[in-house]
Amino acid sequence: MRQWAKAALAGAALAWAWTPATGMAQSAPAAASGPAPAAAPGPGPGPAPAAAASASIPAAAPAARPADVASVDAIVKALYEVISGPAGAPRDWDRMRSLFAPGARMMAIGVRKDGSIGMRAMTPDDYIAANSKVFATTGFFETELARTTDAFGQLVHVFSTYEARHAPGDAKPFMRGINSIQLVNDGNRWHVLSLAWRAEDPKLPLPDRYLQSRPGAVAIELEALPNNARMTF
Repeated sequence: MRQWAKAALAGAALAWAWTPATGMAQSAPAAASGPAPAAAPGPGPGPAPAAAASASIPAAAPAARPADVASVDAIVKALYEVISGPAGAPRDWDRMRSLFAPGARMMAIGVRKDGSIGMRAMTPDDYIAANSKVFATTGFFETELARTTDAFGQLVHVFSTYEARHAPGDAKPFMRGINSIQLVNDGNRWHVLSLAWRAEDPKLPLPDRYLQSRPGAVAIELEALPNNARMTF
């Protein structure tokens, strides 16, 4: 994500007019020269129309490749792979969609031109729509540099340090940062529940502790889970 259209995912890439954007890191909050205008007032109190309620129900995701969702390592690897490629190379967006739980969210966090902190929340489809044009003209390769993992039961949090390059052979990345990935195992596979990212900048360099991996204990034997431990979305 540099102009946020150059920052990194899983870091993944969402190009928005920000100061830096790209990568999972490619989506950034919209630039602003001052505080955002107040939101227009919504309709008066009352039950929402049935049509509006049904519109918020997420569509079913495509079936995932079993190998992509069999472990924490596998799903994180798939996240990085699916957003990476040379300029003009089509991404397998159905593969990306298949990694996320229904209702999952992505969020780009960064500094606006006025120095304020911006946050841009999106769905995986929002991310795809915003970054497809960027990837058509710009090479983007995001790789994992280090990882810190914490787990409790079926819930896992991965702090994944990323590097983004325009080509695999580039000597230096044009961007680095953190992908904060929340995962859940439903008894059958791993899902991405949320993915937020923040690129480093001169005022916020990556600390040494996030430049070396500190894996946690993530060992879930799916066959050993009792039926009441299996979740459905």
